[in-house]
Amino acid sequence: MVAMRVRRVVAVGAAVMAMVAGVGGFRIAPEADVAYRGHAMLDGGRLGVWLETGNRGPSGVRDATVRVRFSVPLEGARELPPHCLWGGEREALCRTGVLRVGGSGRDFAFHLRASGDPSEVVVRISTAWNGGATDRNPRNNEHEVLVPASGDGYFF
Repeated sequence: MVAMRVRRVVAVGAAVMAMVAGVGGFRIAPEADVAYRGHAMLDGGRLGVWLETGNRGPSGVRDATVRVRFSVPLEGARELPPHCLWGGEREALCRTGVLRVGGSGRDFAFHLRASGDPSEVVVRISTAWNGGATDRNPRNNEHEVLVPASGDGYFF
């Protein structure tokens, strides 16, 4: 009885591996260059972050998730742009949608309120998930921006 169960588990495992591997071997992950750019500003405790998503190729991505983290506690309504959700007290996760080669995905505008009136905020942007693609240039999708409370825009 135990031997029969083991054979079934092995057979099921082999079938799953065959589906994952595909005919003729394992699939190779596509290569894409997910990239973000934008700007942030802080004035009187009001924090704004404008983020553009894109892909420089060579392959498209069906969807990706960008992570935006804030160095200070946030207060008030804490409303997020569409396609975003809170991943923690100071972290938002947003779906980019399809990222075609040389094209852009969704753009996001965050309008938040920092707790108190900080003199500066650090905003960290990174990829939480890139659709399974290989990205050999992560420098353009990982940003750390120091945003002084000057009311000026700081670009990344």
